[in-house]
Amino acid sequence: MTLTPEQCRAARALLDWSQPDLAAASGIGRSTITRLERGSLVPHQSNLASLRQALESAGVEFLDETRMRGPGVCLRK
Repeated sequence: MTLTPEQCRAARALLDWSQPDLAAASGIGRSTITRLERGSLVPHQSNLASLRQALESAGVEFLDETRMRGPGVCLRK
């Protein structure tokens, strides 16, 4: 399971969520999210799972490289 910094930022943008919004929804600290999105942190798998679950529960779908030219995100209909 991966979550790139770009996917995290894009997913938040699609939802119009701030970093504190994602922190509240995922239970992950804002500083961890900030460092992940800057690319200065490789988070624990449990943190990645919590972030993905929060974003997916809000309607984000993660797209892997096989569906696009690289990893991406979209909103479910």
